[in-house]
Amino acid sequence: MDRSAELRRIPAVDDLLKDPVVAGLVEGCTRPVVIEAVRRVLDEVRRQILEAGQAAPDPAAIVDLVQAETARALRPRLRRLVNATGVVVHTNLGRSVLAERAVEAVVRAARHYTNLEFDLDLGKRGSRYALVEDLLTGLTGAESALVVNNNAAAVFLSLQTLAAGREVIVSRGQLVEIGGSFRIPDVMARSGATLVEVGATNKTHPHDYERAVTDRTALLLKVHTSNFAVVGFTAEVDLPTLVEIGVRHGLPVMEDLGSGTLVDFGPYGVGREPTVIQCLEAGVDLVTFSGDKLLGGPQAGIILGRREYLDQIKKNPLHRAVRVDKMTLAGLEATLNLYRDPRRALELVPTLKMLTRPLDSIKRSAGALARRLRAVARGRFTVELVDGRSQVGGGAMPLADLPTRLVAIQPVGLSAAGLDEKLRGLEVPVIGRTQHDRLLLDPRTMLPGDAAQVAAALDEVFGEGGIA
Repeated sequence: MDRSAELRRIPAVDDLLKDPVVAGLVEGCTRPVVIEAVRRVLDEVRRQILEAGQAAPDPAAIVDLVQAETARALRPRLRRLVNATGVVVHTNLGRSVLAERAVEAVVRAARHYTNLEFDLDLGKRGSRYALVEDLLTGLTGAESALVVNNNAAAVFLSLQTLAAGREVIVSRGQLVEIGGSFRIPDVMARSGATLVEVGATNKTHPHDYERAVTDRTALLLKVHTSNFAVVGFTAEVDLPTLVEIGVRHGLPVMEDLGSGTLVDFGPYGVGREPTVIQCLEAGVDLVTFSGDKLLGGPQAGIILGRREYLDQIKKNPLHRAVRVDKMTLAGLEATLNLYRDPRRALELVPTLKMLTRPLDSIKRSAGALARRLRAVARGRFTVELVDGRSQVGGGAMPLADLPTRLVAIQPVGLSAAGLDEKLRGLEVPVIGRTQHDRLLLDPRTMLPGDAAQVAAALDEVFGEGGIA
């Protein structure tokens, strides 16, 4: 093939912009967007000619490529997708799905002016934090509460306020790293506090804390290990004992719960996770946790505890740098209101509903999904029901055993990894997990309407323009 001749067949940018279809694209968005799309298409065509030895497409095909590239450029970067992974609190997929009432509250706050910092009774400036503080203290029994933009900020702000320039004692087995290389020692160093490690990786005893206390000690910190567990030859100091040590030495005790919950999941067979209320009842002075994990609300960091310490934290100038906006507060307030009736929360907060969903219900959904997919398979893929396990996610309960029923897809003429890639490239991506050259779909994390979306997605991938 004469590559030079093929390169000469590529139309110029100005010529493509005069094409009626491309000109119509300009009217539909902006000229710079279309020009950039044209250039990207032409660059790719040149690359295919020079590197792969392909012939230049005809002009009509290039126009089609420009249309597709323009549509891709205009497509939102943050998009809806189907979570069929079985990971309920999936950090990479946006963590918790909000309850409908929370969604409505967020939309209302976004669409209208609000009394974010306006006291309607007094007719003057008010505090945004008063909107949810009473709810949090009423639900948990804490003396005071504060909401910031995430739990990392909650931990940092608390340490920076109460322990900057002084020492904080932590068990060596609790120096965790979670997603995004967030490490407790690094956060503590940035806060200005000095880390004092006690105990061993697998065993820490009360006397380890006692021996480490000096006149420079500011507080005792307990960190929930969240996304891992040490099993076997282990020992740790429970919270009541740590509180006793704190009282004996006149030191506050703080617990970073990570994925804090207001619900005891034990009766539902999900796994044992300390609740926020249990921590406060044990006498902890401060507890921090996330709003968008097991609580099932929007991203937020929540600090609860004794008023004397919360008052200091609220006065910290850095508080303003990590404050939450009106939409977060609206979603959080609506979510917390559902917890006034725990039974309603279990039914209406999607995270709670997914985690406590009975296996029989999941099996029925898996069967219905399998039947729907077999109806569109037409020999292009096989469908099988298999037993499996779901995960809590969000760094919570790593040992929790959540039995589920999976729908296993085995494509014909394509690997499972290839199918996974094609499903990720759709307008509404479908995200499952691959194992033993099968794509596994878990109904536990699929929302109403997702089954139809999955069937349409598979039909599109294997249909015209997809895999013949």
